[in-house]
Amino acid sequence: MLSKNQIKLISSLQKKKFRDQYQLFVAEGNKLVSDLIEAKTEIEYLIHTKEWYQESTISTTLKANQIIETDSIQIKKISSLKTPSSVIGVFKMPSQKIDESLVQESLSIVLDDVRDPGNLGTIIRVADWFGIKHIFCSPDTVDLYNSKVIQATMGAISSVKVCYTPLKNLILNYKNTDFPIYGTFLEGDIIYKCELAKKGFIIMGNEGKGVSPEIQELVTNKLYIPDFPCGEAASESLNVSVATSIICSEFRRKEF
Repeated sequence: MLSKNQIKLISSLQKKKFRDQYQLFVAEGNKLVSDLIEAKTEIEYLIHTKEWYQESTISTTLKANQIIETDSIQIKKISSLKTPSSVIGVFKMPSQKIDESLVQESLSIVLDDVRDPGNLGTIIRVADWFGIKHIFCSPDTVDLYNSKVIQATMGAISSVKVCYTPLKNLILNYKNTDFPIYGTFLEGDIIYKCELAKKGFIIMGNEGKGVSPEIQELVTNKLYIPDFPCGEAASESLNVSVATSIICSEFRRKEF
């Protein structure tokens, strides 16, 4: 069973300041925990019910004090979900070291102040699907290890590097005549008619304000996702994660 100190520690990880302090985060659910373990994400504790253990096919080399069998009552105390899972993993935050040479020759997503945890988690999942290995976030973007972000990634967090950095400095470090900076704007060129490169930054803005003026000035290629039929009334805008999916799909389509 979990000790009082372990319950206190794990419960505290629902807050960013304690995640940062202990360099730990929580993942819940069989698939998510399994994917992180298979990706060799270092684990601090694997907490599970007896029923889960009897049915599990997860293979680990954890020490005895890292595997904790408990009951649904204790699971509920440390879970952030309305309907708690039968397995919870407490993982160490992995290194997010960026491969600069790979960034220079590939597509990366750049998030300018995206605040919704579900959006960030979904964008990470989209990046993984389309083979995009790096996401750069402004310092004010929602925390990667927020429990809602982790759940929304569906395990893709183990495959995509996510780095928080001042965006202006980042873009200026890479921006040159051979490295395009893409962004979506109402006055942009229709994406379906554009020549799209196999490398560059794809900048996605805040849910309400879009791309900030400072970053807009650095965009070299403005794109627009048109509504259909053109000119008829439609939704005011697309959700940022939906827009990211459409854009990434179009970039990859052009490679076929």
